[in-house]
Amino acid sequence: MTTLAIDGIDLYYGAAQALRGVSLTAETGQVTCVLGRNGVGKSSLLRAIMGIQPVRNGSISWNGQPLGSMPPYDRARRGIAYVPQGREIFPLLTVKENLETGFAPLKRADRYVPDEIFDLFPVLKDMLNRRGGDLSGGQQQQLAIGRALVTRPSLLVLDEPTEGIQPSIIKDIGRAIAYLRSKGDMAILLVEQYFEFARDLCDSFAVMDRGQIVLAGRKQDMVESDVRRHLSV
Repeated sequence: MTTLAIDGIDLYYGAAQALRGVSLTAETGQVTCVLGRNGVGKSSLLRAIMGIQPVRNGSISWNGQPLGSMPPYDRARRGIAYVPQGREIFPLLTVKENLETGFAPLKRADRYVPDEIFDLFPVLKDMLNRRGGDLSGGQQQQLAIGRALVTRPSLLVLDEPTEGIQPSIIKDIGRAIAYLRSKGDMAILLVEQYFEFARDLCDSFAVMDRGQIVLAGRKQDMVESDVRRHLSV
């Protein structure tokens, strides 16, 4: 079942057009990867999905319901969670407090941190009382993903989770994404530049260039040389 459906969206920053007729779907139980160089519109696409930046044309639907001009907090209440590029954790809050910020869209009965998050990222349990700003970049990335998972999402949107992260933690994040997909109750939309990471995880892919999708398909149909050509500088 298609969970997220993006149909022909255009997005502008003032007079500058960032997205041009972008269409994409993300399905429950699968990882959809969006690849491309810096500045081609990948983060703008995620900002449109989250309602951070309005689209001028086209539509975005979630479980068959148009999102329209719905604000980000209402999208969060409908099960859409966002891990932004750069992590954006709260550096002066503890790890525990950062995780608890994920309670905001939840009903009172659901306001607890699932043990599953500590199974995926054991370091977070060991550092519950440490300030977020004292964690390494990789640990902060795990915290940002953990915070998103606290909201019990049915769509997890990840913006370049491997950026600036050490290889061992990249592997941990990859295992976590693969596990979440295997549960079959979540759609995962992953924006990446790290080709091997995206290739190994994706079920379907889309490649962006100059605000448009220029290649797309299922993993088994991917021609690596074509994709890499659009990732090289």
